[in-house]
Amino acid sequence: MSLQQTIYLDNNATTQLDERVLDAMLPYFIHSYANASSGHLAGLTVNEAVENAAWQTANQIGATPEEIIFTSGATESINLAIKGLANQSKKHIITVRTEHKAVLDTCQFMESIGFEVTYLHVDSDGVLDLQLLNDSITDHTLMVIVMMVNNEIGVIQDIDRISAIVHSKKALFMCDATQAVGKMTIDVQKSGIDLLALSAHKFYGPKGVGALYLSAKAKLKLTPQIHGGGQQRKLRSGTLNVSGIIGLGKACEIAQAEMKTDQERIQKLRDRLEKSLLEIEGSFVNGNTKNRIYNTSNICFPGVNSESLILALQNISVSNGSSCSAVTSEPSHVLKALGLSDENALSSIRFSLGKFTTEEEILVTIERVCALVREL
Repeated sequence: MSLQQTIYLDNNATTQLDERVLDAMLPYFIHSYANASSGHLAGLTVNEAVENAAWQTANQIGATPEEIIFTSGATESINLAIKGLANQSKKHIITVRTEHKAVLDTCQFMESIGFEVTYLHVDSDGVLDLQLLNDSITDHTLMVIVMMVNNEIGVIQDIDRISAIVHSKKALFMCDATQAVGKMTIDVQKSGIDLLALSAHKFYGPKGVGALYLSAKAKLKLTPQIHGGGQQRKLRSGTLNVSGIIGLGKACEIAQAEMKTDQERIQKLRDRLEKSLLEIEGSFVNGNTKNRIYNTSNICFPGVNSESLILALQNISVSNGSSCSAVTSEPSHVLKALGLSDENALSSIRFSLGKFTTEEEILVTIERVCALVREL
């Protein structure tokens, strides 16, 4: 493998588009280009394809098509979900310090308009204390927001138990499932999720499209944030990104069929990479290693500056934080929440594998990282 060939191990930031997804999208750029809201035959035909994509997306998470709102991605979905509930009488939100910035920054905005927000701590493994959650919910709590899979360390929270606690206190439960959809089985009904955000580009779909799942209870309370033509049941106006929506639906369909096979292969590669890198003296894994998504390994190499290592790796793409703050001198807020020192947080690298990752690429990465860590 030449130095010019990219070894891409940053799949939690974004993924390569599956060619089958591209094939499904292409007709809607050139041939079936009508507006899905138009009443003529061409528009109705396109709308039928959009409705099929809604079914594919809903099927991926155990929902119904009527419960799906298409957005520009998880960040918009999160903003719509949180800000869309601002007119409720309850003015208290609970979330977790290890959430994605899309949640944390939106919660900070809610504080600026009069909401009280509680940011819960996690333990050193990144796991939420359920007793702490239970004790934090009050009669004024509108919603609790907990991500299903952490984007930096891959830790999976106990969503079923969390939702049970939240609902026992008569609050809404929102879940950022951006790193989970397409990688693991999700059933919003069984898990008791009221609002769920997802992005297509995290599981081999196109960038710029995502969805928000809304339970019937949440839909009744939601106020739209974008006004205009009243598309999508008047909850999110704007001409539909048809090609993107078709791509999202196809990515969901493929994931539904191939997720289990992908998991087995990717996990073997991740475990091989991790085992070899942990032979480097002093290195350790950040976060819980039992309740963790199968494609992610966040490893600290004490004394090695992660920015220097990322640059030295050249054609091997890895990161030292979320895709919103990668290659930055600021230590990761997630790793700081786990109790890591600034020095160790700035010495940590996230490796996130995907279905296009090969065994050869993992072997090359092991060799290069081991050599560079010792050198740096």
